[in-house]
Amino acid sequence: MNIHEYQGKQLLREFGVAVSSGEVAFTVDQAVAIAEKLGGKAVVKAQIHAGGRGKAGGVKLAKSLEDVRTYASQILGMTLVTHQTGPEGKVVKRLLIEELTNIQKEYYVGVVVDRSTGSVVMMASEEGGTEIEEVAAHSPEKIIKEVVDPAVGLLSFQAQRLAYAINIPGPLVRKAVKFMMGLYEAFVAKDCSIAEINPLVVTAEGDVLALDAKLNFDPNALFRHPEILELRDLDEEDPKEIEASKFDLSYIALEGNVGCMVNGAGLAMATMDTIKYFGGEPANFLDVGGGATTEKVTAAFKIILSDPNVRGILVNIFGGIMKCDVIANGVIAAAKEVGLNKPLVVRLEGTNVDLGKEILNTSGLNIVAADSLADAAQKIVSLVK
Repeated sequence: MNIHEYQGKQLLREFGVAVSSGEVAFTVDQAVAIAEKLGGKAVVKAQIHAGGRGKAGGVKLAKSLEDVRTYASQILGMTLVTHQTGPEGKVVKRLLIEELTNIQKEYYVGVVVDRSTGSVVMMASEEGGTEIEEVAAHSPEKIIKEVVDPAVGLLSFQAQRLAYAINIPGPLVRKAVKFMMGLYEAFVAKDCSIAEINPLVVTAEGDVLALDAKLNFDPNALFRHPEILELRDLDEEDPKEIEASKFDLSYIALEGNVGCMVNGAGLAMATMDTIKYFGGEPANFLDVGGGATTEKVTAAFKIILSDPNVRGILVNIFGGIMKCDVIANGVIAAAKEVGLNKPLVVRLEGTNVDLGKEILNTSGLNIVAADSLADAAQKIVSLVK
């Protein structure tokens, strides 16, 4: 789950992390009123769940209240297209009006989970303000890492070592250490999957501040963070993914034309890979999980078919906990309810597979059976073409 920059900064303040001052605005008049409190000058920032806002025209430096009004009028309601939004872009519905900062130097600090070590890693670089992927590609030696022992957490000497390694000015190292310790504390306490500060800035006044903040959260831990769930902005999410979450379905929209319904994330990935191998393009990732009911399968079908790009559906189920007859009944119920008129290929294997196949074969519906994943992928690719 993602949140906006201004929400991330509010959260970081709770952990003693220094951030630039600002407030959210939903109207032009609100933006001007906030800027007036900041002395008449401000940064006007579009708030969407995507990076690259500055390059796309979503961040403006206003030197007067008139500038604030002009920029706020331009940005609110505009469709911002960045490298992370896709060509369709995102409509800007809120702004962060923030104080101007006298920047001397920009840095990068980020905290992520490293699954290869089973630990949290704090990364830092003196190449701030640049996408960390570009730094990794062109100057990997400039990314410094500290692996954090989960039993003791980030230690002050590790934060100090990072600060010196990225050339934080000596007199400000203590502030940088405090910043990093607070960032790590927030990451762990709120079950983040990533906490990225880009840029972290040193100011002429001797402050160490987060000029931007990107926080993502582990969805599996949200049940214990109702305060984070309250920050969810549904306008920033795909309506199909929102609907899927109501039925506890793992759904991610893609750009192809073959709808996929699979049980198990690994099998879902393998299914998408096999579709691509035979020349097709998956329209989605959809994992119905191990305990799907007929209602859940019907909901999954409706979500897949709500994508206008879908020209055919591949159902690939390996029945362990999930029973093939339940899937078969769900497929038939869904097909009848939505009036399915697109090619449907079903591959079943596992618990009650013979019963499941019998249910499908006697349904009277135009369902193409497949004996293997490769067979299913070839058939659906051929049918949608």
